[in-house]
Amino acid sequence: MSRRRDRNFPPLAVAPSILAADLGRLAEEIARVEQAGADLLHVDVMDGHFVRNLTFGPVVVEAIRRATDLYLDVHLMLDNPADFFEPFAEAGADNITFHAEVTDEPAEFARRIHDLGCDAGITVNPDAPVDLLRPAMDDVEMVLIMSVCAGFGGQAFMPETLEKVRTVRPWLARGQRLEIDGGINPDTAPRAVAAGADILVAGTAVFGAPDATVAIRRLRAAGRPSPRAATDSLE
Repeated sequence: MSRRRDRNFPPLAVAPSILAADLGRLAEEIARVEQAGADLLHVDVMDGHFVRNLTFGPVVVEAIRRATDLYLDVHLMLDNPADFFEPFAEAGADNITFHAEVTDEPAEFARRIHDLGCDAGITVNPDAPVDLLRPAMDDVEMVLIMSVCAGFGGQAFMPETLEKVRTVRPWLARGQRLEIDGGINPDTAPRAVAAGADILVAGTAVFGAPDATVAIRRLRAAGRPSPRAATDSLE
C-alpha cells in the first residue's frame, strides 16, 4: 500500500508523461528522465469509455514503481475511478487524480483516496465547467487543468484553457499544487506558468527530445522572467 509522502517538488515542477515513453524500454526511459531532472512522473490511465483510448492498468504502475522512487502522479480517465482507487494505491501510486465529471461526491472520492494512503487530485476536461472542481477544493492536494481533451498524447495546446488556470489559482490554499497537462512544450509552458500553473506535465516535449536534460531545463526556464520581461517591468 502506498504511503502519503512529502511532495518535495520545486516551485515549478516538471512531470514527464509516461504516455510518450518508449514502452518497450520503459525502465530505461524512466531512468533517462529521472537522471535528466524530472520531479515526478505522470501516468495517464484510460478505459476506452470515458475517453476513446486504452492505456495502463495497475500492473504497469506496479512495474513503474519498481523502476523508480519518483513520485507517481496517476490520472484516472475512467467512468468508474472509485473502483480502481485501491488497486492503483496498492500498485504504488502517490497521487490519484479523478475527473469531477463522473461523480456527485468529489470530496468523498478524495477522502477514500486519502484513506488508502495517497494524495488526491481532481480535474475536468476542457469542455467541462471549472466550477465542478469547487466542492473538493479543500480536500485535494492537486488540481489538474487539462489543456487538451483527455484521451491521446501529442495534441495541440488549447490556449482558451488558460482562463481555467487563472480562475483556479486563487482558490488554492498553501501547499496545494496546480498542474497543467496537454501540449506543454517550451513555447506554451511560459503562458501556462504566467497563468498560475506550477506543475508542467510534458510528454513528447521530454520523452521525444534528443536530450531530456535540455528539454527539462527549457521547461523550467518558463518560470523565470525573460530579460526582456524584466526590462519591460522597469519601463
